[in-house]
Amino acid sequence: MGPIQKEHTASTEGRLVEAAIDLFSREWYGTVSVASICRHAGVSNGVYYRYFTGKEQIFHRILQQVLDQIRQVASAPAGETRSERLHGLISAVAGFSRENPGLVAVFREGQYRFFEYERKLVGIYTQSLGAALDFQPGLAEYVFAFGGLRFCAVRSALHGVRIDLESVEAIIRRGLFPGLGFEAEQVFSGAAAPLPVALDATARERLLRAGKQLFSEKGYFDTAIHEITDRAGLAVGSFYSYFPSKESYLAELIRLIGHDVRRFIARNLPVAGGQPLNRLEREMRGLWLWLVYLSIDKDCYPVVREAEFVVPAAVQEYYGQFVEGYRRNPEGYGQADERTAIEFLLGIAHYLGIESAFDTAPSNARATVEAVGGYLARGFSDRLA
Repeated sequence: MGPIQKEHTASTEGRLVEAAIDLFSREWYGTVSVASICRHAGVSNGVYYRYFTGKEQIFHRILQQVLDQIRQVASAPAGETRSERLHGLISAVAGFSRENPGLVAVFREGQYRFFEYERKLVGIYTQSLGAALDFQPGLAEYVFAFGGLRFCAVRSALHGVRIDLESVEAIIRRGLFPGLGFEAEQVFSGAAAPLPVALDATARERLLRAGKQLFSEKGYFDTAIHEITDRAGLAVGSFYSYFPSKESYLAELIRLIGHDVRRFIARNLPVAGGQPLNRLEREMRGLWLWLVYLSIDKDCYPVVREAEFVVPAAVQEYYGQFVEGYRRNPEGYGQADERTAIEFLLGIAHYLGIESAFDTAPSNARATVEAVGGYLARGFSDRLA
């Protein structure tokens, strides 16, 4: 499948769209202006307003372009059999990310800022999966197949992570932990112990707590440093006693969020009084605890998502720490490529987290985790038999 042709490349409107894609893919939304788009396209500001009312309209135009192009390549997977159609669908999704990294980068931020586009893309992918395998998939099927596939494709296209697409397809077809079952009581039992809270927080801790709340409420770009210090009950100068810049502050906040998530999961992963968990049960319990954590700390995920576009190196380190944690698992991942398997599992957690954190009416979390666990054990082998 060759690169998708870009729209109106010879027209003034097309030049503006292409300039906006280039800028939005390299910078975050808040720092791109209409003037910078015009300079990049080689047109005057006045010309811009013949086609678009402002910055948001052109951003929406690009997001809709992504949806239209993905629908074009994914909605009718080629092949006579379910197996052939599944292969075609996986190749199409991975190929789109590989061939259109700029559009993928823009959509990553658009997915965060305008969640309705993510809902539409989920609908496209779910419908495509159903067409390939002749059934009506739900949230669990989408999260298992496309959570892993989308994450792997994006990480490869935007961050150069080495992904073995054959391993991705093998996981979707046959699962990652074949032959293992799970006891639901082992996965979901017990009360989660929260992380300890300091009764006498330091000034630094108060600053980090205040900024986390404000970034979640207002966004990074619209939060001023004096608002952080005001909420923390401190003078503005105290901020610079601990952090040289707003960006370094956000990077430290991301490091702290990752540390807390990993500590919460590690603390609650063992089941008190239960039998040792098998590999599948550990993965399911970790996924369940991740959702529990998001329900406790509703500020963390919006902050991490926005940080992807502000301090990308810090977010890469955030994911890198999870990768290293997986790599310490002595049991490995069978025949699947290790790094690909880890990225696939991170993708399941990432996209289920999006459903949980940004959707106002997520499906029943426990039922979804149980169903995803079944697919981790067997993949779509029943559908492909």
